[in-house]
Amino acid sequence: MTAPLRLIALDGEDLAIMSAHLQDSLVTVGDMTYLPRSKRFAAVAARFDWIAEAEGKKERCETGFHFERVLKVTRTGFSQQNPAQRLMLLSVTFKETDGPAGQVTLTFSGGAAIRLDVECLEAQVQDLGRRWTCTACPNHDLDEVQEKQAS
Repeated sequence: MTAPLRLIALDGEDLAIMSAHLQDSLVTVGDMTYLPRSKRFAAVAARFDWIAEAEGKKERCETGFHFERVLKVTRTGFSQQNPAQRLMLLSVTFKETDGPAGQVTLTFSGGAAIRLDVECLEAQVQDLGRRWTCTACPNHDLDEVQEKQAS
C-alpha cells in the first residue's frame, strides 16, 4: 500500500511538487469552500495517485488541501450554483505580486480556474485515507492539444 501523502508548501518549489501530486484530481464544486474569517480556502479531492500508477496500480485517494492567509477568492469558468459539478485540477501555481504576497491559481480543465489572493504562500495537502481502484489513467494527448492551439 502506498504511504499517505502529506505535504506543506511555503514557496514556489514546494508548490510545484504539490501541484504534480494534485494533477488530475477530481474536485466537486460543493467540496470547495472559502472561510473568510479564518482566511482559509479548503477543498477535498479524489486525487489520482501517480506514484501508485508507476507501480502498475490505478488508484484514487480522498485528499484534502488548503491554503492559509487567503484575502480574496475569484472564480471563472464554473458556477457555484452547481455544487455537484466535477472539475479536473490540472495545476496549482503561485505568482508573487508584492512579496511575500501573491496569487495562487488553481487551473482546471475546460477553462475553469480559481485565483486566491494570499498574504504569503502557505498550503498543505494530506490524504484522508479512503482509497479506491479506478479503471482508467488520466491521459493528456499532447498532439491533440497542439492541434487545437494551432487552429
